[in-house]
Amino acid sequence: MGLMKRLSLFIGLLLAVVTLSAQTVVSGVVKDRQTRKPLAHVSVTAEGSGVQTVTNDDGVFTLKVQQQTKNIRFSHIGYKTRYQQLSEGSTQPMEILMTASTLALSEIIVKANDPVAIVRAAMKRIERNYPNQDELVRCFYRETARRGQRFISVAEAVTDMYKTGYAYGPEHDAVAILKGRRLMSLKARDTLGVKIQGGPVIPLMADVAKNPDYLLNEESLAYCDLTLEVPAKIDDRLHYVVNIAPHTTTLFPLMGGKLYIDQESLTITRAELQLDVRDWKKASDYMLVRKPVGLRFRPRELSMTVVYTTDDKGVTRMNYLRNEMRFSCDWKRRLFSSPYTTVSEMVVTDRLSQGKDAKRPRGRNSFGLRERFYDKVEYFEDPDFWADYNIIEPTETLENAIGRLKKRVRQ
Repeated sequence: MGLMKRLSLFIGLLLAVVTLSAQTVVSGVVKDRQTRKPLAHVSVTAEGSGVQTVTNDDGVFTLKVQQQTKNIRFSHIGYKTRYQQLSEGSTQPMEILMTASTLALSEIIVKANDPVAIVRAAMKRIERNYPNQDELVRCFYRETARRGQRFISVAEAVTDMYKTGYAYGPEHDAVAILKGRRLMSLKARDTLGVKIQGGPVIPLMADVAKNPDYLLNEESLAYCDLTLEVPAKIDDRLHYVVNIAPHTTTLFPLMGGKLYIDQESLTITRAELQLDVRDWKKASDYMLVRKPVGLRFRPRELSMTVVYTTDDKGVTRMNYLRNEMRFSCDWKRRLFSSPYTTVSEMVVTDRLSQGKDAKRPRGRNSFGLRERFYDKVEYFEDPDFWADYNIIEPTETLENAIGRLKKRVRQ
């Protein structure tokens, strides 16, 4: 090996060590202060850096931050925002107790406001409340599938997501997979050949503020009843809660759910959506991309939660998305159907660039709104597979499932 090559290798190793040493790994569990039960899907943010993640279903989180980070912020609907100062040199897992928000009686008086007018006013303020320039963000994506209670596949990926300013729709947005891995059951009966809507491009579709056709277009709202519910607190700010319920069937399946709208800024900060599956054929057309001939597909549920965060400049961005589908499948020659559940989660873990510096991902691993999810197959053997990427910690049940699937793959 030549001198220059050895020198380059040494410099590369030195930089890797410096990068690793400049990082602090913060971990712990978030619980309700009164009940001591774990809190799932709590936003965990390193103050001043934009690095973030969410807790898993067990309330557990791990966050890899730069050493100059001093405070970690914990935010969750219905709870007071919590700030935790980092102790220098401490590596002990945290136990974070969050206190439920209480609303004074004067705050929960529902005024005679028109929920339709509130939603329309929020839509008119989108360009003011959300990014007005292109942005490139880094995300972590996980997708699981279960047959009954048994996991049959797990897929994970680190992605870069490119979003144009909110004056435009999602047509030119894109997602690129940087690194991914997947495990699948080898049992023949677990392999259906069914392809449903989903994958890492879901956040491009389900951003209701940027893609109003998904829920908030005038045609869809005309077929729904909108009502105001008791206000809620998010990030210590009072929010309107608008319930949207389809009251009729149409040529296309409708979405219903709840919108949480900041009462002061009229910003949509959370959306909880459900597909109307009463007409199962229309719901199937919406959920399915393809299925084998002779397989009967019955949708049971499609629900989605979209969470936004607002920075200190008042700009609101999508931070977390969870999508769950439940359906049953059976072959016409069989008497009984099997229930399936797919869950996908995406969390924005870092903000990379904006404006002219934000470049749309291109190449074979780049996906637009109508393109397929490319499955880059890797195995789960490498404990350092994610390196310094931030991820959503797997739950205990998922960790056990991964172990069982790995054993089957090796056999």
